[in-house]
Amino acid sequence: MELKNKRILVAGSGKSGIGAVSLLQKIGADITLYDGNSALTEEIVKEKLDNADGVKFVFGELSSEVIGNIDLMVLSPGIAVDAPFVNEVRDAGVPIWGEIELAYNVAKGKLIAITGTNGKTTTTSLVGEIMANYYKKVDVVGNIGNPYTTTAFESDEETVTVAEISSFQLETIHEFKPDVSAVLNITPDHLNRHYTMDNYANVKMSIAKNQDENQVIVLNYEDEIIREKASKLKNKIVYFSSKNKLEEGIYLDGDNIVYSADGKQEVITTVFDTSLVGIHNIENIMAAIGISINMGVPNDIIRQSIHDFKAVEHRIEYVTTKDDVIYYNDSKGTNTDASIKAIEAMSRPTILIAGGYDKKSEFDEWVEAFGDKIKTLVLLGETADKIAKTAKKHGFENIIMTQSLEEAVKVSAQKAEPNDAVLLSPACASWDMFDSYEQRGELFKQFVKNL
Repeated sequence: MELKNKRILVAGSGKSGIGAVSLLQKIGADITLYDGNSALTEEIVKEKLDNADGVKFVFGELSSEVIGNIDLMVLSPGIAVDAPFVNEVRDAGVPIWGEIELAYNVAKGKLIAITGTNGKTTTTSLVGEIMANYYKKVDVVGNIGNPYTTTAFESDEETVTVAEISSFQLETIHEFKPDVSAVLNITPDHLNRHYTMDNYANVKMSIAKNQDENQVIVLNYEDEIIREKASKLKNKIVYFSSKNKLEEGIYLDGDNIVYSADGKQEVITTVFDTSLVGIHNIENIMAAIGISINMGVPNDIIRQSIHDFKAVEHRIEYVTTKDDVIYYNDSKGTNTDASIKAIEAMSRPTILIAGGYDKKSEFDEWVEAFGDKIKTLVLLGETADKIAKTAKKHGFENIIMTQSLEEAVKVSAQKAEPNDAVLLSPACASWDMFDSYEQRGELFKQFVKNL
């Protein structure tokens, strides 16, 4: 779609919406910025914009008059695609794009798109570093915190864009077509938004829906949902596996990570040649290898990049050691599967701090994963009672309820003994008490350092 002079409504005044407005300004569109929060004012939102010239603003209710006067709506990913005003816009026959569809429509160069319930940020960051060590111009964008819309206009044919893509962003794609895509895993998450696991899985796999038979998708062979859904794909599949030797693909053979293709096997790296911990991170590394090889990066550059890569902040991040107690920040463990991976990575008796915003998840498998690793469960947030009830149902009784993260840290420090670990891995989103998982993680680190 030619966007210049088109009447475009941008819904949402957060980071994604502001990025969309800025891109549309460069294109020369006629922009209206809408936010359902009636308490907002033009002055508040204008402070977020580098340039508010020509932008119209609507807050609160979206009138049929406004809807009848637009050619396109760009929807921020935090807004549900079945929100009442979105349904009204759709019923009026107005096309609805997300921010990544908008950016894709403008961007040039090669595109790598990575999704999955867990591991997206680590894998995207690692792939970004590998690409930057080989290609001259690399942008790392998307759900990782840097909207795709902020780099799309300046990209050129030499640009390689590495994008972390969430399920919310995938709900509003139309022509979005990565050169290489990846789905790392699919486990229950965001069911308050997607309603069923099948809906959620289909949205995740839609990252490849426009790819052709010559374009690669990198997939986790050990994920049964992914394997089932992959049978419907038409593009070239490259699997990675942490449990099985693959004739074609990337697999773990003892301590070696092997790439197998056309009857030949090559050891790309080993589990000892990385600072990342846990089998989930080995899977992230294998996915990054599959992506990078299919982007034409030489194996020696991939190997060295993996060796040099440091863990992503807020993902099983070492904070400090006090009185022989190690503190880990896993604030990005926003669902049970991510938190299970953090628990499995612990090598000491662990006090686990958990709880937060209720995404309608169940916690049975998470509690069962405690094994003999978790000695005390310290709970806070909206889900605290639900988690405590589930833990007790499974026979875990050593539970402490707290009212704040600061209290949780202090209690954990008091209970910890030498050779223990204290792990913040909430298994829940942060939005009941914090603006983001980043804010929660930063506060955790601050409270630990204040002990």
